Amino acid sequence: MTTALHPPSAPSTPAPAPTPAPESPRRRAFAGRAPARPTAAAAVHSISAATTVLLSLVAIGAALHEPILIPPLAASAALVHSAPTLPLAQPRGVVLGHLLGAAVGYGVLALAGGSAWAAAVAAGVTLALVMAARTPHSPACATAVVVVLQSPAPARFVPLLFGSTVLIVLTGYAASRVRRKAPRYPAYWW
Repeated sequence: MTTALHPPSAPSTPAPAPTPAPESPRRRAFAGRAPARPTAAAAVHSISAATTVLLSLVAIGAALHEPILIPPLAASAALVHSAPTLPLAQPRGVVLGHLLGAAVGYGVLALAGGSAWAAAVAAGVTLALVMAARTPHSPACATAVVVVLQSPAPARFVPLLFGSTVLIVLTGYAASRVRRKAPRYPAYWW
């Protein structure tokens, strides 16, 4: 009589898949909730469209012998072409935000002069107004600063600013229709 040293084998079951090692808290905190990287095609499309509109502003400025490309407009182009679905990038905020920023800048300039202190106040007042008017656009705060610190002639600056913002919005609209997978811009007009 022989006895089995091994118990009868159980039916085979697949081994569970290995679970990935949990991310370290440091890596998870660093990654945060940032959006995914854009595809190469999306990045090239956005960068090309933003650069094209900025070069257009430079060309128009050269033809008019007037500097049109100001830092706030570069920031607006970046928002419109890289984050077209954000509220900050919508036409209402881009166009009206910059016009509000210019108006505040000229008002503060008239009341307090062209100092850095006055420019900081103008940026804060612009932020309050664009929030109250439901036209969020952070580069508009920089427009107020530019007006206070550089005192451009309003009769030239305001129409050029308006035209530049409209051009940025229209190129955002056109660029979103060129690439089939691009998010549609704008998410809303008004």
